[in-house]
Amino acid sequence: MKILLVEDSATLRHAMSSYIRAFGHDPLIASSGEEALQIVDKTPVDMIIMDVEMPGLDGFETTRLIREWLGDHWIPIIFVTGKSEDEDLEHGINAGGDDYLIKPVSQVILKAKIQAMERITNMRDQLNQLNQDLKNLSQIDGLTQLYNRRTFEEKAHEYWRLATRSKEPLAILLLDIDHFKLFNDYYGHPAGDECIKLVSSALQKCLNRPSDLVARYGGEEFIVMLPNTPQDGAYHVAEHIRKTVEKLNLKHRASTSSDRVTVSIGGSVVNFTTGSSLQQQISLADKALYESKQCGRNRSTVKLYNPHNTVLVVDDDEISIDIISETLRGHSTVVSTRSGEECLNMAKELKPDVIILDVYLPGVNGYAVCQSLRDDPSTAMIPVILISVCDKEELTRFGKKVKANACLQKPLEHHRLIAKVNQFIT
Repeated sequence: MKILLVEDSATLRHAMSSYIRAFGHDPLIASSGEEALQIVDKTPVDMIIMDVEMPGLDGFETTRLIREWLGDHWIPIIFVTGKSEDEDLEHGINAGGDDYLIKPVSQVILKAKIQAMERITNMRDQLNQLNQDLKNLSQIDGLTQLYNRRTFEEKAHEYWRLATRSKEPLAILLLDIDHFKLFNDYYGHPAGDECIKLVSSALQKCLNRPSDLVARYGGEEFIVMLPNTPQDGAYHVAEHIRKTVEKLNLKHRASTSSDRVTVSIGGSVVNFTTGSSLQQQISLADKALYESKQCGRNRSTVKLYNPHNTVLVVDDDEISIDIISETLRGHSTVVSTRSGEECLNMAKELKPDVIILDVYLPGVNGYAVCQSLRDDPSTAMIPVILISVCDKEELTRFGKKVKANACLQKPLEHHRLIAKVNQFIT
């Protein structure tokens, strides 16, 4: 073991380090609390023998800092002191010490203390390993060694939150072994288990990124989550998986769709997670899987949950346009203009899904623009969200007058804006 000896007395340092070497351990030497902290920061140690009475940082304060730095990682700390009063011992234990040595230090007692702490360390390590094994058993599917459904759902929600913050697309694939019940009935359950293991192994080999998440979702069903993956990328991965399983050439004489084991795959992709939910995306992937099965099986179907829509932003304030564009990044394609007249032309040409229109514009104001949009049959049905710094009641009153679909006060709230846009495009 690497044992850090913290002692300001050169005589004691020499003697105790010699003892530690004689016991078969590797001593690291510090002459002060400050030096001890530097060693712990840079070098892993297995045990610390700490003098209590030192100039500068004493042993108690040094121990408190070490415990704070190490967090949940525990290493035994033995205090060395000339004091043997009960309150001194209590003070040391409260500071984070695990045992005491009273000066002058006996070589025999020092060896016994080190051996005792080593046994405790080994028992803690074994307990930690058992706890980790139990955790793995609760997270891992025993047959395939993939994550189980419960663990997938826990981790998938973390991925979902990350996608919401980063505004990146998120893909989910559901895979089902075609006619697996017939396979089990024909070849027997042991062969069925072997089939599931081979398919899961092939599936894992198709996923190259550490961030890709895969789990056994049901009996013969698997689920994959692909962060930052658009629709074409998700379809490419799905087809790679499907073809890889097909190339296993596992015979399936009971199948009504192929002479070998195949999989059907359904996928869903969300460009922007705000306004939807993980369960909705999984449900859409399940519908896509059903479509793959209805179309003959051994195929991939990947659907886009919220395809990019076009939002026309009309505002003479460039900062406001930038804020709205950033809010809708990944959610919609944003085009903008600072002119009411140009808005009318762009609305006719682009046919945007939503128009976000500021009331106060140079030339033709937002109310007049909205009225013109409603009077023109080619733009009358485009949803318009009026935005303004004006009083809420005034904004609502004029919004109703010009038949705007919604009104929002500036400064715009991120989630409120997205919710309003989603109201008209989903």
